[in-house]
Formats: sequence, C-alpha cells, structure tokens
Amino acid sequence: MNKIITFGEIMLRLAPAGYYRFTQAATFQATFGGGEANVAVALANFGMDAAFVTKLPKHEIGQAAVNNLRQFGVDTSKIVRGGGRIGVYYLEKGASQRPSKVIYDRAGSAIATAAAVDFDWNAIFDGASWFHFTGITPALGENVSAICLDALKAAKAKGLTVSCDLNYRKNLWSREKAGEVMGGLLKYADLCIANEEDAADVFGIHAKNSDVSSGKINHDGYKEVAAALVERFGFKQVAITLRESISANDNNWAAMLFDGKDFFFSRKYAVRIVDRVGGGDSFGAGLIYGALNGLSSADTLEFAVAASCLKHSVEGDFNLVSVEEVKKLAGGDASGRVQR
Repeated sequence: MNKIITFGEIMLRLAPAGYYRFTQAATFQATFGGGEANVAVALANFGMDAAFVTKLPKHEIGQAAVNNLRQFGVDTSKIVRGGGRIGVYYLEKGASQRPSKVIYDRAGSAIATAAAVDFDWNAIFDGASWFHFTGITPALGENVSAICLDALKAAKAKGLTVSCDLNYRKNLWSREKAGEVMGGLLKYADLCIANEEDAADVFGIHAKNSDVSSGKINHDGYKEVAAALVERFGFKQVAITLRESISANDNNWAAMLFDGKDFFFSRKYAVRIVDRVGGGDSFGAGLIYGALNGLSSADTLEFAVAASCLKHSVEGDFNLVSVEEVKKLAGGDASGRVQR
C-alpha cells in the first residue's frame, strides 16, 4: 500500500457551542486539528496508510493530541516529543452575514521551536510514496521553513510525489515573506493546491473578472492562473478550489484541475455549512486518494470536491467520511435522504 507522510502543526481547537460569540461563551469545546493532520485523518478514513509528523510536548495535552490521531487510524510513530506547549486556536462560527473568526495562540509551540535535528527525514520517508505539507507550516518561523526544505530535498531524493496546499494565512506572515519562502519551496512540488485568493496573495497571480467576495467566478481566469503557476514552478498539476460565498452559512463549492494538458471543472454543490474548517484539507486528501488509486484526472477532481463538500457537514477539523459516501455523492446522489 502507498504510504503518505504529512508534516505540520496540530493544535488544540477551542470553540464556543453553536453560534455563540467569544464574548458570550461560558464554555469552550476542545478538539484538535491542523492542515496536514486533517489531510492524514481524511486519508486514514479512506483506508490509506497515512502518517502525521510533528513535534508535541510530552505532557498530557500533547498525548491527547496523539491519542486523537490514533483514534482515526493515523500513524503517529514518527511524531517527535518535546517542547513546552501545544498551539491553540479559538474558533467562533459565523452565521448569515457575520463571518467566522479565528484567534491564534500558537507562538512558542513545540513545532514552532523545533530544530532540524529533531527529524530524520531519510528514516521518516522510508517506504513512503507521497509527501504533503501546506504553506502554514513554513510560516511558523525561519527554523520551520528550513525543516520543510530539508524534508522536501529528502523526499525528492527518495522519489516521492510532493503536494503543497498554499494555504496563505495573513495572521502568520506577510504576502511578501510568503512569496519569498514559498517560491523556494514550491520548486520541489508536483501538485499545487490553492483557493481563489492564494495565488494572488502569495504570487500576485490574479484571476481575471473574478471577485470571491461577491461570488463571481470566471473559469477562463482560473485557467490562466493554473497555467501561470505551472509555467513559473513546473508543477505537474494545479488544483484550485472555487468557493462562491453567499453567506457564512451558504456557499457554492466546486474546483478545477489542470493536469498539464487539460483543464477539468467539477460539478458545483450548494452547501449548507455546519463547519467549514478543514474544507480545503479534505479536498487535498481527495486529490491524493484519487492519484494513488489510479483515478482519471476528471474522476479524481470529482472525488475530491465531493469529499470536501461532505466535510462542510461534519463538526470539527477532521473529515470523517468514507470512500463509499464520497463516491455516492460524486455519482449524483445529493438528496441527503435517511439511509435505513
């Protein structure tokens, strides 16, 4: 079986119940999540051999994060233990025209203070075929971006396929810094995943005649974005999610995939959102699943979009759906009828 390695930060997620605001909440629900961890969990739920690599403190909260990943079948044997704290993020769910809000408390976390000597990438990649990371991880600090570069060099030396989700976070670094660092790292990637805004924010590549805030999507503009990314970095594939935001509760959800020869656009789903955090990660996991299971470019895209559509109906960061559920939706059954 193909083994997938993901590398990044898993955080403690604290969220008020329902649609309570931070200033209203008397209690916060504690779960775990983070971009690359979300991908590993989704792949494990698809029956894939997925391992998550990070650094976590040895105390009980760090162990709770490890246990949570194990619960969903993720290989945690390559997690390094040490450091003083686990990163935290607070999530306030938006509703109607009020957007969701995230507050980070992750400075000085175990992974943010990690050193290159913490990770033996040759050993970590032994027997693996795929490596996945996001633009969130190198944003944690110069030391972590250097660790990412070490990982990428080792991955390519061992012949692994590399995927990267740009995942620009303005709360972590500037556009200029993101462009500088990611420009150096992405030359090792085979598959680039982005949303409507990432390519513009990080590399100044804009989709013509599109406005994500108003929900206006121009397909030809995104073809040009994908082709420009391939020309600049030599990617074998570029995938772009296309979210039309009607409100915090209702989005239209679709994506495109450029495989170096042809452009593919998925069907569009009208999504009533339960929890949108991890939606892009579930899309990335779907792309990896399709590629490693021999699906065509078109079928891989439809699988990934259906998987991420379903994620919007699941509480928490993790996409806890099966291959059968994804294939049923991708096959056209979007009724949501009770299964008896």
